[in-house]
Amino acid sequence: MGYYKADIRDVEFNLTELLKVQGWSDFGLEENDIKGILSEYNKYVENEVFPTREPSDHVGVKHVNGKVIVPEVLQNITKSYYANGWFALGLPADIGGTPVPEALYVACMSLATGANVAWMMYPGLSRAAMNVVNLKGNDFMKTHIVPKMMEGKWGGTMCLTEPSAGSDVGSLRSTAQPIGNGLYSIKGTKIFISSGESDLYENNIHLVLARTPGGEVGTKGISLFVVPRFKINPDGSMGASNNVVCSKIEHKMGIHASATCELQFGSDTETQGWLIGDEFEGMATMFIMMNEARLYCGIQGESQANLAYMMAEKYTKERSQFGKEIAHHPDVRRNLLRMRALSRGMRALCLYTADLFNKAQKDHKEEALIGLLTPICKAYCSEQGFNVSSSALQAHGGYGYCTEYGVEQFVRDTQIAMIYEGTNGIQAIDFVMRKILKDGGKTLTALSQEIVSSVQALDDGRFKKEKELFQKVLMSAQTVMQQISGYAKNNQYNLILQNCTDFLTFASQMVVAWRLLESAVLSARKMETANHEDKKYYESKVTDFKVYCSQYLIHNLSIAKTISDFDQDMTTLEI
Repeated sequence: MGYYKADIRDVEFNLTELLKVQGWSDFGLEENDIKGILSEYNKYVENEVFPTREPSDHVGVKHVNGKVIVPEVLQNITKSYYANGWFALGLPADIGGTPVPEALYVACMSLATGANVAWMMYPGLSRAAMNVVNLKGNDFMKTHIVPKMMEGKWGGTMCLTEPSAGSDVGSLRSTAQPIGNGLYSIKGTKIFISSGESDLYENNIHLVLARTPGGEVGTKGISLFVVPRFKINPDGSMGASNNVVCSKIEHKMGIHASATCELQFGSDTETQGWLIGDEFEGMATMFIMMNEARLYCGIQGESQANLAYMMAEKYTKERSQFGKEIAHHPDVRRNLLRMRALSRGMRALCLYTADLFNKAQKDHKEEALIGLLTPICKAYCSEQGFNVSSSALQAHGGYGYCTEYGVEQFVRDTQIAMIYEGTNGIQAIDFVMRKILKDGGKTLTALSQEIVSSVQALDDGRFKKEKELFQKVLMSAQTVMQQISGYAKNNQYNLILQNCTDFLTFASQMVVAWRLLESAVLSARKMETANHEDKKYYESKVTDFKVYCSQYLIHNLSIAKTISDFDQDMTTLEI
């Protein structure tokens, strides 16, 4: 059985010292309130959620007589999660939520996700689907669907992928025929639907992309529909079956306790749904949920990486070889420091991005920065979350490869985050083509200028090497962007596309290093008057920044050279 321990001190530092989320006066929370909520949530995760992780993984999801049965151990925590008000955390008060700063909610969600990512996907996806219904739904939906989802009686999903349309959503074949009274007849097959069906909820509210009779080819002709598993009567009560059939569940490498379903709509009798949002605006409406899910994918990697590191730290400080704990062996210590710097850097990135959502409510200009950072969070944190999990397994040696310590599950569970909600390759293309080139690089330039200011203010004494390295990286960033812009002007799009993943990695490591830089500068200043325990922690933040620069940021120089030196279209090369 694995051991749960969260790095709460680092979470508190990010929230209350670096981001100062208690400064959001709208919520009326002081620093002690923030820490109190975090502490209570962490206790719940430790005592209720984490103990379900390994048993639910072992049992997995079953498809029995057409019904999807989740591990029994998940039933009670799902009920208690809603009953204790944790689902309501961070949601609007007018629907029964408990408003808190977005970064605090994300920090809490990260703890639960690290403890049992497969289970957390059920309420996580329900929350995302409910947000779409609450923002874009009609009065009937808001009156009768949202309250049931808030209570935890009804769940929610998003249904995009089809056998013929994976990343190419515009090729979907599902149809929606109007049948009167605002209803549509939905027909089609959706695959890889997370939480598509389960016995955790009485009803599932599916958000389904389909094409109406007038819909043109491609994504511009797609609309979004609310399709309940069971029909909803005029008074809001649950009615007869809506002919949404789970035809099979997927047997996966990881997240065994998460039901990944193939769903048939209208296969035998009629399946009915309501249009949500405007006709032909389905992708734009669905992106409300997709962007939330993409950020959550990044948190899946970040959260599991941080817990995997904590487990590896504990094990290596207890396991003795050659007369001393293996944490004292240079190679093991090096890997531990790399893991901690990377994991904490991902946490700093995700919480910084979450805090921007509150800033965007005051200044809509911040929305562009959120758009820029979302693919970074999704792609970088999911990939590096897998790498940290692998390193944690390695730190456990042969025991790590066995199920005894629970660390191998992190490797299996994190892999999927690089694939769903748009593969990391798709995220890289989105990052370069839509988030940078489409706006002429304005958002990236503004972020880069902020990073430059932070680097210029670095102390030439304590951070001399890191400052020099960062300056070189920033110069190489300009060179790479000039080259990519040149490719765009000459319509050499294959040369751009083959370098998108490398450039996303480059940008990700630069942004993470910047967040660790801000943490290190603040910590160095606070160290002067800190007590012994706090001084030790602040010193670790300085170490994180130095280690990250020497072990990760340094590679940006070689990435830049790879992009600039190889200018041959790879699609012309034989394989």
